[in-house]
Amino acid sequence: MAVDIRTLVVSKARAAREAARALALCGTRTKNDALLQMARGLEEKTPAILDANRADLERARATGVPRAFLDRLTLTDARIETMATGLREIAALPDPVGETIEAWRRPTGLEIARVRVPLGVIGFIYEARPNVTADAAGLCVKSGNAVLLRGGKEAIESNALIAAVLAKALEKTGAPPEAIQFVDVTDREAVGIMLEQDKLLDLIIPRGGEEFVAWVAQHSRVPVLKHDKGLVHVFVDAAADLDMATSIVVNAKAQRPSVCNALETLLVDRAVADRFLPQVAARLTEAGVELRGCPETLRRVPSARPASEADWDEEYLDLVLAVRVVDGLDAALEHIRRHSTQLAEAIVTNDLARARRFTREVDAAAVLVNASTRLVDGSQFGLGAEMGISTSRVHARGPVGVRELTTTKFIVQGDGQVRD
Repeated sequence: MAVDIRTLVVSKARAAREAARALALCGTRTKNDALLQMARGLEEKTPAILDANRADLERARATGVPRAFLDRLTLTDARIETMATGLREIAALPDPVGETIEAWRRPTGLEIARVRVPLGVIGFIYEARPNVTADAAGLCVKSGNAVLLRGGKEAIESNALIAAVLAKALEKTGAPPEAIQFVDVTDREAVGIMLEQDKLLDLIIPRGGEEFVAWVAQHSRVPVLKHDKGLVHVFVDAAADLDMATSIVVNAKAQRPSVCNALETLLVDRAVADRFLPQVAARLTEAGVELRGCPETLRRVPSARPASEADWDEEYLDLVLAVRVVDGLDAALEHIRRHSTQLAEAIVTNDLARARRFTREVDAAAVLVNASTRLVDGSQFGLGAEMGISTSRVHARGPVGVRELTTTKFIVQGDGQVRD
């Protein structure tokens, strides 16, 4: 069986490598037509995709997975339409391939330009969010990359059908359908084999739990762009508009708690804690959020549960929120430095100097002022969609869109120059 899995993975990676060469030469119109056809394909196949998803959900419920996990796994008519809309938005984006980033002329007459080109073949390993299959495939097509997809075993039927629909759409428009490959085996050995393919894959992007992403980074021979834990903070400053702060906090925590840019720890300046905490606690409780607070929080919100030291490092991905009262901006910055996973952090304040200091001193892929952390997303940033939110420092950081899936090469034009 191990030989069969290896043969399967390697053959798909090799097919993706061959297709990548052809896709890299496809013009913008061909790629955009393919993306629009991919969107239509999802809409036309919605009933079949929902049937496959129901089968995945039944199996997942039988294993007793958490509520947050089921939310990520679930597809609806609206979510499939959102997937299709995302593909159309990607089609409308400027094509990064072939863009001249900079150009200059040397005293020798040599003309040099730095131009964007596709990375090649992306290995994308992700958890049970079947909507991500469409986002990843769409971004790779637009950026001229082939993709080898390996989704979570819980979404195997949903992902396999979505990938097949998307590949068929490429074929209809003259683009190589082999550019979208899906590893349709659930054995984790397939992941290990993908990580060995440094001759066939150019980049691995893993999405999932912190331990899994760390395991991938440790074992991969292929460069890894990490999308891992999102322990997100919002600091409500003494100079905050408290109604605005309440709206931002409730949205950041409760709008969709199962995703990485959802709020996990609320920090409140002691100067406004008496007024703000009862107000925001009432709204959060209405939204079904369980509060876990420090002693200062419990004094103001008696219904909250005591927070343990472990709560400050917990990514709940659920309707649970840790709350801490702090002595001003310095204490908030220190807490974030100790506990942040550097994905997204926010401050609510009307004090421009504090806002500037927060954005300067907080080390994260995205730092927000007076806005919900749920906005840290490829679609919300105008990227059409995203492969994930990179917490890496090399190559790309933050939402990974079409530009982040390109590299550059130098084009050098001479008229006979040689080196002395």
